[in-house]
Amino acid sequence: MSASRPSPPDPADAAPPGRRRGRRAGGADTREALLAAARSEFAERGYEGATVRRIADRAGVDAAMVNHWFGGKDALFTASLDLPVDPEAIMAQVLPGDPERIGERIVAMFLQVWDGAGGGPLVAMIRSVAAHPDAARMMREFVSRVILGRFVGAVAPDRPDERAALCATQILGLGMVRYVLRLEPLASADHPAVVAAIAPTIQRYLTGSLDG
Repeated sequence: MSASRPSPPDPADAAPPGRRRGRRAGGADTREALLAAARSEFAERGYEGATVRRIADRAGVDAAMVNHWFGGKDALFTASLDLPVDPEAIMAQVLPGDPERIGERIVAMFLQVWDGAGGGPLVAMIRSVAAHPDAARMMREFVSRVILGRFVGAVAPDRPDERAALCATQILGLGMVRYVLRLEPLASADHPAVVAAIAPTIQRYLTGSLDG
């Protein structure tokens, strides 16, 4: 009987140390490795500086795994913050429609997301931001670039950075009062009442004059 031929080498065995091609065995550890790498990269380099390739290299996987597990950089950033939001779904619900009523849609979406989650993740996020500079930097970039920056870019006539910052004062202030301080009557006010009170200011910050 002739000797059996040796099996051909596995291409993965030839990969450079620290880098594995494709999905890790079991799959779940790939996702967790990407999240851990993303948190470190975003904290060190910021949203713009952190690239999909850098994150994948740090996790020891192929860059295609970011799209496989998260669908892209924005979704990975959101997942790394452990927030119950999907930026693309928010954009799809808020941006279409009359630009002069986008303030209403933003506040309504904010309430829908955070009331649906019981406010807990937002409370944890605010406490983390207050205690850790890296968390504050990540949240600042999430609010200014991933969420509000896209709203502002779609409708603002000028001064987008200033408008985004002004909108953030209202949105984050609302979150603090409703979910952290639980200041009444705002803490238990129904959605239409909160939208009616807050949306006009958001709208002016987005599309109105900032002078005078």
